[in-house]
Amino acid sequence: MRCFKFATLGLLASLASATLQIVPGATWTATNTGQHIQAHGGGIVKVGAKYYWIGEDKTNGTAFINVNCYSSTNLVEWSYEGALLSRSASGDTGPNRVIERPKVMFNKQTNTYVMWMHIDSSDYKEAKIGVATGNSVCGKYTYLRSEQPLGFQSRDSSVYVDDDGKGYLLTEDRQNGLRINALSADYLTVSMNVFTWKEKYEAPALIKKNGVYFMFASQLSGWDPNDNYYSTASSLSGPWSGWKKFADSGSNTYASQTTFVLPVGDQFMYMGDRWVSSNLMRSTYVWLPLKIDATTASMKNQVNWVIDPSSGTSNPGPSENLYEGEAATLSNGAKSQACAGCSGGKDAGYIGGTSSGAATFSNVQSSATTRTTLRIKHMNGDSSQRYADVSVNGKTQRVAFLPNGGADPASSVVHVDLKQGGNEVKISTVGTWGPDLDRVMTPQS
Repeated sequence: MRCFKFATLGLLASLASATLQIVPGATWTATNTGQHIQAHGGGIVKVGAKYYWIGEDKTNGTAFINVNCYSSTNLVEWSYEGALLSRSASGDTGPNRVIERPKVMFNKQTNTYVMWMHIDSSDYKEAKIGVATGNSVCGKYTYLRSEQPLGFQSRDSSVYVDDDGKGYLLTEDRQNGLRINALSADYLTVSMNVFTWKEKYEAPALIKKNGVYFMFASQLSGWDPNDNYYSTASSLSGPWSGWKKFADSGSNTYASQTTFVLPVGDQFMYMGDRWVSSNLMRSTYVWLPLKIDATTASMKNQVNWVIDPSSGTSNPGPSENLYEGEAATLSNGAKSQACAGCSGGKDAGYIGGTSSGAATFSNVQSSATTRTTLRIKHMNGDSSQRYADVSVNGKTQRVAFLPNGGADPASSVVHVDLKQGGNEVKISTVGTWGPDLDRVMTPQS
């Protein structure tokens, strides 16, 4: 009987995360800040059962502010842990400097976390690589130096630790091509070049499965997306295969650029940035299941999907119930208004503001008592984030809503506890304007 009880609890835990979804391109709000996650150009390090996502803070555009760290146990709900590096008074980390694509690796010999990153001037003419060290994955790092590795330019970069513990720096040399460089035993020095592609690709990411190495990279098109490619080899020194596309041709890698490929169990997850060059703060993240089969990599786009953080297996997101914003109970000045790009041609506007307008959905249906993801389609014509309090059955979370940047509504996601049957979802805010609500979308099962 005890064994049955434990098995049942395990099943319930699995079901509880069964509808927590990754929604590519949506506003992702950190659970403890109420702000859209700022970890662009990033990578993920797993320590124990927890994942740490480390990337760029683009709140104020290109100029360096912070290298941020977020943590999660399920790859869906992320909490802000702090800044690993922050702007200093002068030097490489000073005002008007560029620090991009920070990637962290753990050195088992020195028990040290090592961060490599692109270091540059505001006009991108220095083309250097920088290195920093930390005693814990999400603690403060000490910045050491910058250089042009082996005397060559370095822009977009990444790192890789092989099965034997040897470390490698992946770096874009605009003049000569994409490079794999070996690192010293402590990962702090570039020791030699291992391979250089003649193709001048950027945004490198390297993985290995069943003895086959896969290098993923982007063409050069500035902030604009393009069809990304991959190359394979049985040795880092080559020979490497010709470059092939892994996403649908002409999709521009689903409007994203490779930043990292994360092993999850025995599967892989593609991590890409959907850059918005006119307002880098509102750049979003495109994460998708990446299928590796022998020497072939392939990836399909999904509106929403579910990942098992232990095995890496994935499934498409569940079908959804749709609740129109204008059909909610609108109070305190909130009202239905025309919206050409919205479902039904209307949305719920005047949320928040001086009257504290609110929209209440009183009978949101769930087939199970579970923790799940709501998608909120919204409009935000500002250049900055809007915010709202999303209350589900009386439990409230602050949620960010990025500018939608056009005529079509954007998505923002929030992870909530639903009970079987009817649920009340209220969207409101005090002292500021919230988003205009197109509709709320909840999983059917």
